[in-house]
Amino acid sequence: MATVIAHIKNDHYKTAISAAKNSLIADEPISLGGKEEGFSPTELLLAGLGACTSITLRMYADRKSWKLTEVKVSLSLHTDKEKNITNIIRNVELTGDLSEEEKQKLLAIANKCPLHQVLTNPINIETSLV
Repeated sequence: MATVIAHIKNDHYKTAISAAKNSLIADEPISLGGKEEGFSPTELLLAGLGACTSITLRMYADRKSWKLTEVKVSLSLHTDKEKNITNIIRNVELTGDLSEEEKQKLLAIANKCPLHQVLTNPINIETSLV
């Protein structure tokens, strides 16, 4: 189980985020009243999916001893408020001496990364005051 703490004081909208021994800053862009001193919440969500995809592909290729030298994942998020749907566009670039069959298998494996599974299945968020 992952535990993350997000903490904001009076700064619009700079938020300190910590997990285990790691920390980073989230903020909103200047156009939304922030100072753009860190990733926006949407960027953090996409970054998590991109990292998970990259790690999953690296692990799979390593287990198969495939000659994957680099994975680059580019993501964007688009919300259609009228249809109440969010689309995440994920483009995966694979570098290395890979056959077309290996590339297609890695593309299929991208959909098996744990965060992809979380985002494409029902999610229940329980919120309480402490």
